Amino acid sequence: MMTLKPFLSGLDAVPATTSWYLADTGETKGRQELFTKQSAQRLKSLKEHALIESAISSNRIEGIEVDNKRIGTIIFGNALLHDRSEEEVRGYGEALNFIHEKNQQLSISEEVLKELHRLARGEIWDAGTYCSSPRINRTPIQPK
Repeated sequence: MMTLKPFLSGLDAVPATTSWYLADTGETKGRQELFTKQSAQRLKSLKEHALIESAISSNRIEGIEVDNKRIGTIIFGNALLHDRSEEEVRGYGEALNFIHEKNQQLSISEEVLKELHRLARGEIWDAGTYCSSPRINRTPIQPK
């Protein structure tokens, strides 16, 4: 363990190999920071793509179709909504964002379910509340 002994008496000059190693270390640290920032941007981009695809697919199942060119603006922007379909898509996107942002704190509870309903329903008057009027045509479907 004599590698540090020369440094005890003090340094008149930094050895060339040491300065090369220090320069390499600084360069590597810079690359690491760049990679970390790029990865965060990639993850954000992947998350946005997943939200858009999920909103399109889930709403299509419900019979709601929106112009694909407007989807990103509807979900992430403050675009003026043209119709109820666009409002449904935005609400779905807001509910998904809520889940992604609060995933560690969420539990299945009445309050969380009401909040998800409120977000998904948008500006509908009963969003986030229980139904207070009887439903029409509540007869169960009989199996054939």
